[in-house]
Amino acid sequence: MDFQMYNDAEKQQIQKIIEQKQMRDFLKFYTNLIERCFNDCINDFTSKALTSKEETCIGRCTDKFLKHNERVGQRFGELNQQLMQQQQQAQQSQPQQSSGRWF
Repeated sequence: MDFQMYNDAEKQQIQKIIEQKQMRDFLKFYTNLIERCFNDCINDFTSKALTSKEETCIGRCTDKFLKHNERVGQRFGELNQQLMQQQQQAQQSQPQQSSGRWF
């Protein structure tokens, strides 16, 4: 995205909005990770400590969740790059239109 058309105050405001969105996305991701792994792995509430089986499950769950999200992010990046290339090719293949003016 090209931010050259905005003044410094607008750029700062846009940056702040982007950072807030990134924080919300991170918290949502973290919450989903905790909720999913807790629901899948924790089933013994008789003790404050995790059992070795629960600890192993949590480790595997978080690892799997993180790897899955990493792969989704990579795939999204690949598709985004393909889309950008297609848009560039479409723009290059369009003939330059002149306004018909001499000045």
